[in-house]
Amino acid sequence: MSEPYQRILSLDVGTKTIGIAIGHFRIDLSEPVMTLSRQSVRKDTIKILELARKRAIDHVVVGLPLQLDGTEGRSARLARQIGDAISADGTYTVSFYDETYSTIEASERLQQSGKNSRSQKDIIDQAAAMVIVEDWIRAYKRSL
Repeated sequence: MSEPYQRILSLDVGTKTIGIAIGHFRIDLSEPVMTLSRQSVRKDTIKILELARKRAIDHVVVGLPLQLDGTEGRSARLARQIGDAISADGTYTVSFYDETYSTIEASERLQQSGKNSRSQKDIIDQAAAMVIVEDWIRAYKRSL
């Protein structure tokens, strides 16, 4: 199987922060990168594109927080704005992936590793971005 992507940048876009992680396609693992404090779509996009170039990224996955009925609310629209701005740059293709339960999954993983809710605060968005990219990679591989 040829691997279309090697390094995938994953974004967990919130109203105040963006959790960022990198997924490694070949080994189905991810690593946390940083939590970006939101400024504006334009400024956030510039920082994300700069990071993607420095980290030799070849694809971007943006978590899309769908409502329980599958529709897109305000949070999903914010995530789409960032993803669309990255895509408009023309350097990277962008995939959107349903991340409805990623923060819950991330919190459970952090608890299992010994982090209580207070110590999770600074890293939960990065951990959610890790869940998003790992789930996306598995789903992508199943579709091949």
